[in-house]
Amino acid sequence: MIDLRSNKGEVLACLTARPDTFPECNRDPHARTLKIAAARSIVLDFGLVPEGRYAISLFHDENGNGKLDKRLMIPREGYGFSRNAPVMMGPPRFASAVFAVGAAGHHETIRMRYIF
Repeated sequence: MIDLRSNKGEVLACLTARPDTFPECNRDPHARTLKIAAARSIVLDFGLVPEGRYAISLFHDENGNGKLDKRLMIPREGYGFSRNAPVMMGPPRFASAVFAVGAAGHHETIRMRYIF
Protein backbone atom coordinates (compact mmCIF):
# COMPACT_ATOMS: atom_id res chain seq x y z
CA MET A 1 0.00 0.00 0.00
CA ILE A 2 1.18 3.52 -0.79
CA ASP A 3 -0.19 6.68 0.80
CA LEU A 4 -0.34 9.86 -1.30
CA ARG A 5 -0.76 13.47 -0.18
CA SER A 6 -3.56 14.10 -2.69
CA ASN A 7 -5.77 12.36 -5.21
CA LYS A 8 -4.57 14.59 -8.07
CA GLY A 9 -2.97 13.08 -11.19
CA GLU A 10 -1.66 9.55 -11.32
CA VAL A 11 1.09 7.27 -10.06
CA LEU A 12 3.59 5.88 -12.54
CA ALA A 13 5.49 2.80 -11.39
CA CYS A 14 7.89 0.30 -12.88
CA LEU A 15 9.34 -3.03 -11.86
CA THR A 16 12.65 -4.18 -13.32
CA ALA A 17 15.13 -7.01 -12.81
CA ARG A 18 17.95 -5.13 -14.54
CA PRO A 19 20.28 -3.04 -12.36
CA ASP A 20 21.50 -1.09 -15.41
CA THR A 21 18.00 0.27 -16.10
CA PHE A 22 16.98 1.18 -12.55
CA PRO A 23 15.31 3.51 -11.63
CA GLU A 24 14.28 4.53 -15.17
CA CYS A 25 12.80 1.32 -16.49
CA ASN A 26 12.05 2.69 -19.96
CA ARG A 27 15.35 1.18 -21.18
CA ASP A 28 14.27 -2.32 -20.11
CA PRO A 29 11.96 -3.92 -22.68
CA HIS A 30 10.93 -6.54 -20.09
CA ALA A 31 10.09 -4.07 -17.30
CA ARG A 32 6.53 -3.98 -16.07
CA THR A 33 4.96 -0.55 -15.83
CA LEU A 34 1.77 0.73 -14.24
CA LYS A 35 -0.17 3.97 -14.47
CA ILE A 36 -2.80 4.30 -11.76
CA ALA A 37 -5.22 7.13 -11.01
CA ALA A 38 -4.15 8.78 -7.77
CA ALA A 39 -6.13 8.20 -4.58
CA ARG A 40 -5.15 8.76 -0.97
CA SER A 41 -3.99 5.11 -0.77
CA ILE A 42 -3.17 2.87 -3.69
CA VAL A 43 -2.01 -0.69 -4.27
CA LEU A 44 0.27 -1.66 -7.15
CA ASP A 45 -0.38 -5.02 -8.80
CA PHE A 46 2.19 -6.10 -11.38
CA GLY A 47 0.40 -9.42 -11.92
CA LEU A 48 2.20 -12.75 -11.84
CA VAL A 49 5.90 -12.03 -11.68
CA PRO A 50 8.42 -14.85 -12.26
CA GLU A 51 10.71 -15.72 -9.38
CA GLY A 52 13.74 -13.48 -9.29
CA ARG A 53 15.23 -10.26 -7.94
CA TYR A 54 13.45 -6.98 -8.72
CA ALA A 55 13.30 -3.31 -7.77
CA ILE A 56 10.41 -0.85 -8.03
CA SER A 57 10.54 2.88 -8.65
CA LEU A 58 7.50 5.14 -8.73
CA PHE A 59 6.40 8.74 -8.63
CA HIS A 60 3.20 10.70 -8.05
CA ASP A 61 2.63 12.71 -11.23
CA GLU A 62 0.26 15.23 -9.66
CA ASN A 63 -0.03 17.45 -12.74
CA GLY A 64 -0.38 14.54 -15.20
CA ASN A 65 2.45 15.58 -17.52
CA GLY A 66 4.03 12.11 -17.54
CA LYS A 67 7.31 13.10 -15.90
CA LEU A 68 8.78 13.74 -12.46
CA ASP A 69 8.96 17.52 -12.16
CA LYS A 70 12.08 18.95 -10.52
CA ARG A 71 13.38 22.31 -9.37
CA LEU A 72 17.17 22.62 -9.22
CA MET A 73 17.40 18.81 -9.52
CA ILE A 74 15.11 18.32 -6.48
CA PRO A 75 11.84 16.44 -7.11
CA ARG A 76 8.72 18.61 -6.78
CA GLU A 77 6.42 15.58 -6.88
CA GLY A 78 6.37 12.49 -4.68
CA TYR A 79 8.62 9.52 -5.38
CA GLY A 80 9.44 6.17 -3.82
CA PHE A 81 11.44 2.98 -4.17
CA SER A 82 11.05 -0.61 -3.07
CA ARG A 83 12.48 -1.42 0.37
CA ASN A 84 12.17 2.34 0.97
CA ALA A 85 15.72 2.56 -0.30
CA PRO A 86 17.50 5.62 1.07
CA VAL A 87 18.00 8.58 -1.23
CA MET A 88 21.28 10.43 -1.08
CA MET A 89 22.39 12.93 -3.75
CA GLY A 90 20.30 11.15 -6.40
CA PRO A 91 18.25 7.97 -6.71
CA PRO A 92 19.32 4.80 -4.90
CA ARG A 93 21.19 2.01 -6.56
CA PHE A 94 19.41 -1.19 -7.57
CA ALA A 95 21.18 -3.05 -4.74
CA SER A 96 19.47 -0.82 -2.15
CA ALA A 97 15.99 -1.36 -3.57
CA VAL A 98 16.18 -4.99 -4.70
CA PHE A 99 13.92 -7.68 -3.22
CA ALA A 100 13.33 -11.33 -4.01
CA VAL A 101 10.12 -12.74 -5.45
CA GLY A 102 9.64 -16.39 -4.61
CA ALA A 103 7.01 -18.96 -5.47
CA ALA A 104 4.60 -17.38 -2.98
CA GLY A 105 4.97 -13.92 -4.51
CA HIS A 106 5.91 -10.79 -2.59
CA HIS A 107 4.26 -7.83 -0.86
CA GLU A 108 6.13 -4.53 -0.57
CA THR A 109 5.05 -1.38 1.30
CA ILE A 110 6.56 1.77 -0.19
CA ARG A 111 6.66 5.19 1.48
CA MET A 112 6.01 8.04 -0.92
CA ARG A 113 8.42 10.92 -0.25
CA TYR A 114 7.50 14.56 -0.82
CA ILE A 115 10.04 17.38 -0.47
CA PHE A 116 7.89 20.35 -1.57
